[in-house]
Amino acid sequence: MHSGRDPDRHVKVKQRGSVLNMLRRLDKIRFRGHRRDDFLDLAESPNASDTECGDEVPLKMPRASARDSEELRDTAGPGTLIMASGVQDFNRTEFDRLNEIKGHLEIALLEKHFLQEELRKLREETNSEMLRQELDRERQRRMELEQKVQEVLKARTEEPTAQQPPKGQAQVNNGADRRSQGLCPRVQKWFYEKFGEYVEDFRFQPEESAVETEEPLSARRLTENMRRLKRGAKPVTSFVKNLSALSDWYSVYTSAIAFTVYMNAVWHGWAIPMFLFLAILRLSLNYLIARGWRIQWSIVPEVSEPVEPPKEDLTVSEKFQLVLDVAQKAQNLFGKMADILEKIKNLFMWVQPEITQKLYVALWAAFLASCFFPYRLVGLAVGLYAGIKFFLIDFVFKRCPRLRAKYDTPYIIWRSLPTDPQLKERSSTAVSRRLQTASSRGCVSSAPAGLNRDEDAGRLHGTKKGSFHEIFNLTESERPLAVCEHGWRCCLINRDRKMPTDYIRNGVLYVTENYLCFESSKSGSSKRNKVIKLMDITDIQKYKVLSVLPGSGMGIAVSTPSTQKPLVFGAMVHRDEAFETILSQYMKITAAAAAGSDS
Repeated sequence: MHSGRDPDRHVKVKQRGSVLNMLRRLDKIRFRGHRRDDFLDLAESPNASDTECGDEVPLKMPRASARDSEELRDTAGPGTLIMASGVQDFNRTEFDRLNEIKGHLEIALLEKHFLQEELRKLREETNSEMLRQELDRERQRRMELEQKVQEVLKARTEEPTAQQPPKGQAQVNNGADRRSQGLCPRVQKWFYEKFGEYVEDFRFQPEESAVETEEPLSARRLTENMRRLKRGAKPVTSFVKNLSALSDWYSVYTSAIAFTVYMNAVWHGWAIPMFLFLAILRLSLNYLIARGWRIQWSIVPEVSEPVEPPKEDLTVSEKFQLVLDVAQKAQNLFGKMADILEKIKNLFMWVQPEITQKLYVALWAAFLASCFFPYRLVGLAVGLYAGIKFFLIDFVFKRCPRLRAKYDTPYIIWRSLPTDPQLKERSSTAVSRRLQTASSRGCVSSAPAGLNRDEDAGRLHGTKKGSFHEIFNLTESERPLAVCEHGWRCCLINRDRKMPTDYIRNGVLYVTENYLCFESSKSGSSKRNKVIKLMDITDIQKYKVLSVLPGSGMGIAVSTPSTQKPLVFGAMVHRDEAFETILSQYMKITAAAAAGSDS
């Protein structure tokens, strides 16, 4: 029995020695911080799970069977049992230590993986390629400069040999040359020390085209840029508001003092010094404000707008809605700027000759006056006219719009100047009128003599399927308004219907003086068309068909007594224009009906 157990005991001791050697090596690796890179990366290491590590690392110790334990218990006595329990405890501690070392190994590998990721990100952020290109450019520039310096040195060494005089003449002029050679380097050195830096500034160098990197589209960046633009334009807008308040006599005392001071300065020829003094005063106040002084001077009281803190986490719909809002503001701002620039361009390009002719005559009069009259008299006349126009005439014109529309020449010229879209619209309407007049000549000749022009236009106006009043069974005087002459494409959603074909219909919406007409695009009887009397409308409001989509929607909901649920005109691109037209016409009819009932 003892001879049979000796080999097992020998094997156990051998396993224990190998385990201890492994533990020592692992402790060395664990505390050797700068050698962690020698391990395999997680991405490069073979696919090994925790179960596989647990199967390979722990040492399998042979377990004693029940029969062997009985023999040990019988033969060896209680001492053998104590030894067996000690061996099991030792195996447990060995297994625990191996698990702990395995955990440290995993932590070390994870740290290495994270450090490699940070190193990769740092390399991407530093953009080593651009630095390398700049370094190559600097090297090439240095080589060019060295080549130029060598060429200059060669030229200087060749000049004395080429200009060497004959021997006789050299002996005669030897003393003078020595004095000149001693004087010229001193003069050159002094000139280079004094003016060398300025001479180098005028050296021509090839221009380097710097390529600007464009940032990708970001909702947060777009919103921040719009806020920056608003903050940057705030001083200009506040200055314009203060000027408008002075002209409107918002504060009577302030406007009276400003008018008196200005007219007195112009009369005595101090207008330019007065403006310069105001600029110096404004800069002085800005300096005090920058130093912490609380100085606020404004004719119009400033209203502080609440600043909404930017949200950190935005959903996709919120980001889309944010982009739409900012894009709408940018669209309106760019549209106003484009209108101003196009009007100025059309003024100078003789688009409307009668308007540009006035400017032409005014410039000639100013030129002749500047040639024949002294500048003091011309400046006095211009200054007095500007003061009276700004403080008095504009005040009267703003209070009397009809008077301004008749006699305010700059206002009339500016309002009558067209933009490019207006010119295109005018040209298209002129062409369409020519076609209509050409096609209606035959019809007018056959029409009765008692019909006027409006009746002819109402009779001739029609849709794609025929005459307008015949399609909707209306009187001949009912025709679409000028805003919706061609109608607005939309879809009619009738929730009272059960069939899908009747539930949604595609077509065109028209607004007349008394009716709201919907023409279905499907061919068939006129039953698919819808005519709503504006007087029968009980409620009209903007409607959003799908609440999932961002934005305020593209529909209009109309309620009438004959329908249980409101009729919805959805998928309308020009929804706001249609809503304003329907609402204004509805208010006009209700006001006329109320006035008629009162009378």
